[in-house]
Amino acid sequence: MPMLGMSIDIIDPMPKDQPRTPPLAEPRSRERWLDRPRHRRALSWAAIASVAIAIGITAWELTPSRGAAGKYRTVAATRGDVTQTVSANGTLNPVVLVNVGTQVSGTVKKLHVDFNDRVKAGQVLLELDPALLEAQVRQDEANLASAKASLNLAVANEARSKTLWEQDSIAKQALDTAVQARESGEAQVKQSEAQLAKDRTNLDYSVIRSPVSGVVVNRAVDLGQTVAASFQTPTLFQIAQDLSKMQIDSSFAEADVGNIKIGQPVQFTVDAFPERTFRAIVKQVRLNPTTVQNVVTYDVVVAVDNPDQILMPGMTAYVNVQVVQHKDVLTVPNAALRYRPPDTAEVAARGKPPSRAEARSGTVYVLEERQLRTVSVQTGISDGRVTEIVSGQLKAGDPVVVSAEAGPSDTSQGTLRLRPF
Repeated sequence: MPMLGMSIDIIDPMPKDQPRTPPLAEPRSRERWLDRPRHRRALSWAAIASVAIAIGITAWELTPSRGAAGKYRTVAATRGDVTQTVSANGTLNPVVLVNVGTQVSGTVKKLHVDFNDRVKAGQVLLELDPALLEAQVRQDEANLASAKASLNLAVANEARSKTLWEQDSIAKQALDTAVQARESGEAQVKQSEAQLAKDRTNLDYSVIRSPVSGVVVNRAVDLGQTVAASFQTPTLFQIAQDLSKMQIDSSFAEADVGNIKIGQPVQFTVDAFPERTFRAIVKQVRLNPTTVQNVVTYDVVVAVDNPDQILMPGMTAYVNVQVVQHKDVLTVPNAALRYRPPDTAEVAARGKPPSRAEARSGTVYVLEERQLRTVSVQTGISDGRVTEIVSGQLKAGDPVVVSAEAGPSDTSQGTLRLRPF
């Protein structure tokens, strides 16, 4: 067995730097020592070395191992409030965001607003070139005048045919033909009037007006650009109705959404103001799930007050919903529940993972008189830093071990000097 922390110095009974004269009391001892046979002198030295080794082994076994004892870092169990939260990312959006488009095609002739402009309901935003639409209206007006003229002729023919029929001058069929021509003329007039009303409406649509009061957050067209309204209405502007009231559309996993209820308090941060925490409430938990690569999430809408209007649409919000809060309960750091002495950690590593029921129980180690005492506890909710202790032989103020640091090993070199017998 190696001897650590101790060295053995064998002191020669006759140092070389001193004259080798025998002591006065024994004038012949040196000669007797030298007169011994060589093998007997070797056996004497071997005996001395064996005694020194035995003493060293005994001293090593009796010396406590300070490196194995180590030093423990403890934290006192305390009473306090614990709030359990669920987290997700979301996007800030206006409560009402209106996409303003156009129903008619044309070239942008005038732009009246730009980004970030505040507008009122009915205010003109944009004007398209109305030349083609005005020409169509004039054509419709001409068609209407023609239809009215035809109707007047048909009415006169009907009256004349009716008089002749009463005089038995024409057949009944001729009178019926005149009535049909008058009715057709009336229908043609109505059709022309409808077409004229339609084209006048399209002419009015060439002037784009704001449907709501708010702020222009996006302008998608420029002066002189041609917009074509065919199968899909093009978006010209996006107007946020009121930026003092916003919402966060966040995606929560299906494992967390069951704990979220309407009205629960919410805290969130944004990258623009990393040191500031904003408060909000849960407004809606939408039932429509979203599945991406077999991961199911639900949209949770969070209502946000933005009186200073420093929060902008599109910002990424890091949302924490407070689902449960327990006040004045016994708590310990999560590190205390994770800590295991080395031998216990090895046994736990070889064991099976804990079940869901076993996950509600735990073990902490209390340091008492430089000795570890094992305490089994039942755990409650956790906020990620501390965990609630529901039951167990643990009280406030007990020093629970959160980590262990190996103590410095004893590097002092002891010296054992053997004297000759």
